[in-house]
Amino acid sequence: MKFLVCISNVPDTTTKIAFTPDNKEFNKAGVQFVINPWDEYALTRAIELKEAAGSGTVTVLNVGQADTEPNIRKALAIGADDAIRVDAVPQDAYFVAEQIAAIAKEGAYDVILMGKESIDYNGFQVHGMVGEMLGIPTIAPAQKLDMAGNTATLEREIEGGKEIVQVNTPFVASCQQPMCEPRIPNMRGIMTARTKPLKVVPAVGEPARTTVAEFALPPKKQGVKLIDAENAGELIHLLRSEAKVI
Repeated sequence: MKFLVCISNVPDTTTKIAFTPDNKEFNKAGVQFVINPWDEYALTRAIELKEAAGSGTVTVLNVGQADTEPNIRKALAIGADDAIRVDAVPQDAYFVAEQIAAIAKEGAYDVILMGKESIDYNGFQVHGMVGEMLGIPTIAPAQKLDMAGNTATLEREIEGGKEIVQVNTPFVASCQQPMCEPRIPNMRGIMTARTKPLKVVPAVGEPARTTVAEFALPPKKQGVKLIDAENAGELIHLLRSEAKVI
């Protein structure tokens, strides 16, 4: 079984968000980048399934520039067998999906996994695009994934309950908790990751179809006004005139 796990390079969750002076780009100065937390579920589960089967390979794929390689090496230290980096800026969801689909098609992977979304843009788009480009099923977002031969059983939440889905390979799935417990690299994994193959390839297809007009931070929260519990009239007036919610 050949697993392709797509990982994004995202700012650490504690990062203070700031933009360049022209508000066109995220300001990376002094920012610590990590593997997208949702992608770690996909990576760990792929490794677990490979280990349970006693055979197979796990390849990690990242669309990004050279500065993403430390986190690619971390994915290799966690247990992936090899890695591919598409040397390009991940400008929009369609562009990223196009790169993943091209790699997946060329490598004839059985299972393509990724997190349900990246924590920087929260787009929830790439997995569906990849499945459509490859003409294979997409299950999103999955909370459980088990394999029996070429048949996968997945569980996902739906409104009012859960849905159990069975699908044959190849397929695409996006992952979220509680699929597994993400792994932390150990010393042996860190040492072996240094010699695992990391292939760098050029981007394919057309340039990004979207451009950023401007980034903007949400407005700062206003100070809290405390209204006496017996003064309902003033509260109603403020909700109507200032908050404009009634």
